[in-house]
Amino acid sequence: MAVNKKNKTFKYWVGRLHLWLGLIAGLFVCFLGITGCILAFEKEIEFYTQPYRKLETQNKPLLSPTTLKQIADKALPNKHAHSVTYQPGKSAQVVYYNFEPEYYYIVFVNQYTGAVINVKNMNEDFFRIVIMGHYYLWLPPEIGQPILTSATLIFVLLLISGLILWWPKNKAASKQRFSVKWNAKWRRVNYDFHNVFGFYITWIIIFIALTGMVMGFQWFAKSVYYVSSAGKPLTEFTETFSDTTSNSNLKLNPSAADKIWNDYLKADPNFKGSIDVHVPENEKASIEIAKNPDPDTYWKSDYRYYDQHTLKEIEVKHVFGKIKNATVADKIYRMNYDIHVGSIAGIAGKIIAFFASLIAASMPITGVLIWIGRNRKKSKAQKP
Repeated sequence: MAVNKKNKTFKYWVGRLHLWLGLIAGLFVCFLGITGCILAFEKEIEFYTQPYRKLETQNKPLLSPTTLKQIADKALPNKHAHSVTYQPGKSAQVVYYNFEPEYYYIVFVNQYTGAVINVKNMNEDFFRIVIMGHYYLWLPPEIGQPILTSATLIFVLLLISGLILWWPKNKAASKQRFSVKWNAKWRRVNYDFHNVFGFYITWIIIFIALTGMVMGFQWFAKSVYYVSSAGKPLTEFTETFSDTTSNSNLKLNPSAADKIWNDYLKADPNFKGSIDVHVPENEKASIEIAKNPDPDTYWKSDYRYYDQHTLKEIEVKHVFGKIKNATVADKIYRMNYDIHVGSIAGIAGKIIAFFASLIAASMPITGVLIWIGRNRKKSKAQKP
């Protein structure tokens, strides 16, 4: 039976919008949900399935960043090291990352003996491949990222319209909105699953979706920062150079990174977090050291920059600077990735993000089944 014009209420049009948006973005939402589930416990799976990442803490002095870089350079000649990472209980990681020519390697080194444990091409890594799909759909970033982020924006609209459709008309109807009638026929179970679980995950998945948009749309990231900072613009990250670059006689001073790193160790010998050292690649580059007290997240990292020639600290104005100088807006921006993957709330947060992503991936499927069922019901009703 056709819908009477008088019955075309606000909810009717919201339902039509919900249907068409779901048909447009459903496959992408399903894909993002499944890949999100795979990536939820990436760090934990890597640590327990890749033994070369583990290294028992020893009562020996650590080899310096420059020494580890020189050792790793022999394993990867003609490539430039990006950073050296130390963390108790794990092998040191010398990261090689470049855009042109494109490559991404990690050399795992014993920071006590200098032995090379493993050389890993990250472009062949399973999780890296999944990440490239989750971020870019395995397309060039300038093509894939807008597609998936636009699908995420549509998904946010689906969540809002779904909540409007879920909202009960009265108290009697509300009793059916919070539980699934598991002993009913499968079509009713499917309908309840879509509505009930869709409602429950909305309050979680909305944060995952919005943080995904922050990473995908610059205009959205700047807008979130503008609002959270009460009107201040986002100062984007820019490469920091040494203050003495005006001197044309400068030469590369790699040992400066060792001196600053050693001062860090002396200042806090019992530090249990991670220390990331960026050894300068040329005579103009500064030395960056990131000290993270909680390696399971990223937002607490304290980023410092130093002139490689004078060893003086260089003050920066972008969000990735000293954690003690970070404003509320800076911290929200820095928390974005940790919120996205659930690690902001520890292992419990990751579990919640995993199941929320799994249910989100099922929403397009259950939604299509509801749509097909209604069409069949209408066609039967129209038969003479």
